[in-house]
Amino acid sequence: MLRHLVRQSSLGKFLARLKQKLMSAGVSTDYATLAPGELDDESARLRDAWKNEDIPQSQRQLVDRQLDAFRRGSRIDVFDVLIAALRSLPEMSSTSTVLEIGCSSGYYSEVLQIAGIPLEYSGCDYSPAFVDLAKRRYPDLNFNVEDSTMLSYPEEAFDVVVSGCCLLHIPEFGKAVEETGRVARRFAIFHRTPVVLGQPTTWYRKKAYGVETIEIHFNEDEFTALLEKSGLPIIGTHVLSNEVQGGVTSAVKTYVCEKRAR
Repeated sequence: MLRHLVRQSSLGKFLARLKQKLMSAGVSTDYATLAPGELDDESARLRDAWKNEDIPQSQRQLVDRQLDAFRRGSRIDVFDVLIAALRSLPEMSSTSTVLEIGCSSGYYSEVLQIAGIPLEYSGCDYSPAFVDLAKRRYPDLNFNVEDSTMLSYPEEAFDVVVSGCCLLHIPEFGKAVEETGRVARRFAIFHRTPVVLGQPTTWYRKKAYGVETIEIHFNEDEFTALLEKSGLPIIGTHVLSNEVQGGVTSAVKTYVCEKRAR
């Protein structure tokens, strides 16, 4: 019992620190840990949270400031890590294709352009409002409304598929991983994935840009096993953050996978 209480206390301290960091960025607030018995009902209730039409403009205001700083030469860790992951891939050229799942307003296409990464970019998102904004901001690029658990693209349609910080909001994340692997020809990148070590996968209810949604922090061993099972063994890992708080080790990582030949 004492060990259980200590573990719960450690998780509580970690969650408090996480909340403080994200609240200071003005993005995520009001975190609450979900009990196992709440998962199904809350997942169903909040399934379409990211379709809220107010989120795209709120997010874009933050993103535009980041893009301006990145263009001036500032380091933006979430941009830098994806660029490093893409540059680590062999045999990429200006004719290589990349799909970003969970592309929001398509701003990573601009990140690639600023960084001089010559890939043919396409994006998709679950939110029609995000896709509409992406099409208006980048009219020469291809964007589609898609459900990441049942993509309409054919098998191996893209050389590289980037899962762009969306798995943590998808209750059926296992299906989303499988679909990512299905439409990837060579590589898959799972960008900005929150993981915990030595702790179970934990589900939260929170507010993102003032809208209630789900967020999942994955047990790392279970998550990497899921990638392996889905035919996507890891060939590289990039760490965005890594901390130990109250005995709980947590991290946000970007996993680079090479699709296993059939």
